Amino acid sequence: MEIDKDMLKAVIWDLGGVIVRTLDQSGRSYWENKLGLPGRRLAEIVFEGEMGRKATLGQAGPDDVWQWVIERLDLPAESRPELERDFWKGDRVDQELLQFIRGLRPRYKTGLLSNAWPDLRDVLTNVWRIADAFDEIVISAEVGIAKPDAGIYERALEGLNVAAEEAIFVDDFLENVQGARAVGMQALHFQNPSQAIRDVKAALEL
Repeated sequence: MEIDKDMLKAVIWDLGGVIVRTLDQSGRSYWENKLGLPGRRLAEIVFEGEMGRKATLGQAGPDDVWQWVIERLDLPAESRPELERDFWKGDRVDQELLQFIRGLRPRYKTGLLSNAWPDLRDVLTNVWRIADAFDEIVISAEVGIAKPDAGIYERALEGLNVAAEEAIFVDDFLENVQGARAVGMQALHFQNPSQAIRDVKAALEL
């Protein structure tokens, strides 16, 4: 669908894999090697396992997830703090991309749309301190629906008070990009920060 660039009023961003990326895999690799797991398998267990999926929909919390993970991996309870620390320690906020997002305002509204656990808003506000970069934050655990369900995109649009054709969405998962397009948004597939910035600039004719 051809988008009228003069109509665009908002840019909505995914978080994990886009603004926050795991740049150092060593912590996760350590446990995968220790447990005889293939590469990247630990993240699949944490995020895509039964309890991780429940947490994404607000039906469980981080404690539930990590308890499930250590039981699933047959690890002693006392190993949880080290496992949890190593799992997250490679995550980094892309400050250059965040600066670009902040610079879109006030001309454009900015939104964050994330499939994430119930503690994310606190992390955004008090740990990473990036919540103020967004006019609207929609977290799957808080609304009980997750991308690529049409309802969660609609929540973000309502929160920003824009129509689907007035918004751009950026995500690293193609199925989520396609979900946004299905509700009428222009959506861009994130591959790396420079490409995303270039494509958003082109879409907005900046």
